[in-house]
Amino acid sequence: MAGRVVDGNGFGVADAVVLATDQTGGVSRSGVTAPDGVYEIADLAPGAYAIEAHIDGAPSGWTSIATIVAGQATALDVRLDLYLLRESVTVTASATNADVDAEEIERWQANDLADVFRTIPSVSVGGSLGLAQKIYLRGLEDTQLNVNVDGAQLTGTLFHHIGRVQIEPELLEEVEVQAGAGEATAGFGAIGGAIRFRTKDADDLLAPGRRVGALAKGSVFTNEGYKTSLSAFGRVTDGWSVLGSAIYVDRGTLTDGGGAELFGTAADQFLGFAKVTGAITARQRLTLSYEHRDEDGEFGARPNWPVLEGEPLFAGDAGRRTAVANYLVDAGPLAFIEATAYATRAQFEQDRSDRWGLYGADTDTYGFDLRNTSSFGANELIYGVEGRFDRVASEYRADPEVWADWAWDPEIGRFEEAGDLFGAYLQGHARPVAPVLLSAGVRYDSYSLDQVTYGNQTSSDGFSGNVGVLYEPHPFVDLTAGVAQAFRGKEVGDAFTLEHRPGSISIDPNLQPERVTNAEAGATFDSGPWFASAAVYRMAIDDVILDQLGNNRVEGQDAVFYENVGELTTDGIELGIGFASERFRARLFYTTYDAELNDHTVEGYEEIGLANASGDTWDLSLLFAPTRTVELGWNTRVVQDLDDITVLYRAVEIGWIDALQTVDKPGYAVHDLAARWSPRLGGALGRRVELGLTVRNLFDVQYRDHASVADYNAIAGWEGVAGLYEAGRDIRLSVSLGL
Repeated sequence: MAGRVVDGNGFGVADAVVLATDQTGGVSRSGVTAPDGVYEIADLAPGAYAIEAHIDGAPSGWTSIATIVAGQATALDVRLDLYLLRESVTVTASATNADVDAEEIERWQANDLADVFRTIPSVSVGGSLGLAQKIYLRGLEDTQLNVNVDGAQLTGTLFHHIGRVQIEPELLEEVEVQAGAGEATAGFGAIGGAIRFRTKDADDLLAPGRRVGALAKGSVFTNEGYKTSLSAFGRVTDGWSVLGSAIYVDRGTLTDGGGAELFGTAADQFLGFAKVTGAITARQRLTLSYEHRDEDGEFGARPNWPVLEGEPLFAGDAGRRTAVANYLVDAGPLAFIEATAYATRAQFEQDRSDRWGLYGADTDTYGFDLRNTSSFGANELIYGVEGRFDRVASEYRADPEVWADWAWDPEIGRFEEAGDLFGAYLQGHARPVAPVLLSAGVRYDSYSLDQVTYGNQTSSDGFSGNVGVLYEPHPFVDLTAGVAQAFRGKEVGDAFTLEHRPGSISIDPNLQPERVTNAEAGATFDSGPWFASAAVYRMAIDDVILDQLGNNRVEGQDAVFYENVGELTTDGIELGIGFASERFRARLFYTTYDAELNDHTVEGYEEIGLANASGDTWDLSLLFAPTRTVELGWNTRVVQDLDDITVLYRAVEIGWIDALQTVDKPGYAVHDLAARWSPRLGGALGRRVELGLTVRNLFDVQYRDHASVADYNAIAGWEGVAGLYEAGRDIRLSVSLGL
């Protein structure tokens, strides 16, 4: 048996041990890789062998099964996540970071963002309609996060009643969640943390020893619709591979747990994806990818709010096009260079046939990140620069006679803003003694904004820093503590609100940038089968920038007016405990936080685009594999009541209502189950069939996720203000065939 061991970036791994163990007699033989990663194990008797590969310092080993046939050579390539260690070293906020891998996503047949993050209690997703879903991390909306796909940042808000993050779960190899401001490498705007989506490549899908493959999938869901996908992938040469995927989703009108139809939730989605990965030389790696995403349907005027029966629906179309280039060169301990360049266009179009007709918006983003990691024994420095250039525009797209009476100025039908961002950062990790890892970093950011249509500008710049320590008093125990800052100036605005009243301004001339301080302390225990974690944190954002309701009451101010509105604080605790063995895994997490703006609890209506409150959350996940081909899973999320939230502070301030009001967010418990059967058919084509059954919301509970706007219908004058109910019971059946 022979092959090549490569790292997560495709480079050959030297001195890795590859072990082949006879599954009947337990006899083992091994081989060690050469500098280019090539290995060979000779004199293996025919039979089935368990194959293991590992190297000191790698985060995990690699295992597979290979069959040795008499008189035939067996080729088996191995992939170890060795060099990914360079990316995974974090100290600040490390106890509360989390990730979701492809196995988890596939296990639960994830169709949208809520499915992807279902098992991470610090993340909540509101809105049953994919187009309208918004992500909240520790109560902060995704507008306060750095969200990227393979390094390409998803920026800007097209319309405040839809989400700004749309991603196809089937494409994802991993999702990393950094909760709270962290290290200097986190990127622009990471005042509440970062979410990093990493897509699959051909090597993630190819079976061991295979050069070409294809994967066809089909699924149906009772609530309601179907999904089909086809992927083809292969190694063009030993160093280059290519992946192509096409995915189509047809969603019907959803039904909530009470049996009521959720009007305006039907949509069609299409996604095309291509990715080329290759080794330019033995130590240089290049990845090129392109994603094309479209979603269209008929939605409510505000897609994230309920539509009553008989109310009109409006044709809407959303899309995103993203091109990314990632380049990596490993020139030795002092030069591990990573470069990313990207271009993204996102668009949303809505036909308000009852008013101004067709209206649309586009956001164009171009960016780069160039960084180097220099290692000095057990110490390292990461330093780099990044830039981002945002252009957002909206316009009336119907004939002028349709929209002229609705516009502030009938001579102006297109509106544009441009933002330029520049950042430079330095992050260091040092291990003065074996059990201690120190971290410190500094970052400089510069923001400039040009309201092209109206000739107004604003800019800001500043520094932020972080320090942290990780102490390992025992091989099973890590103790962490850290303080991190982040800085953010004014970015391009909500595309659907770029139009201004003549003679008015939409940005406070004295606007200050936002500055955040996040302090955390945590402990983790991991003995192999058992693990536990605990963390406590406090985050404070000073000079919060927000467009409040009713801003057109002051002379010279536009109805949209960005100003500093005070301080947002979040205090929280996260706890976890679990057990894992070869066939069984159990995890229980608990999170609680209080998010307040100027000492009052936030809520997603008045604090739209900023934050939302959620009750204490428990998440239990069980996984059992009775055989090598069968897997059973159960997940329960319990969210406790959040009652008597005092709301409408701004409405009282500007005279819309006489007194403060209260709303409730009822608690709920949602149970999901999953089952997979993965028989390997074998044969010359290496066929593999997988059958999946997932039941979401098993007991058909009617509930509104706490990440959605609360129900204001009992307050006179606010009838109709509420978030969407989540979907009721959804039985998903899937079949996939891999060749």
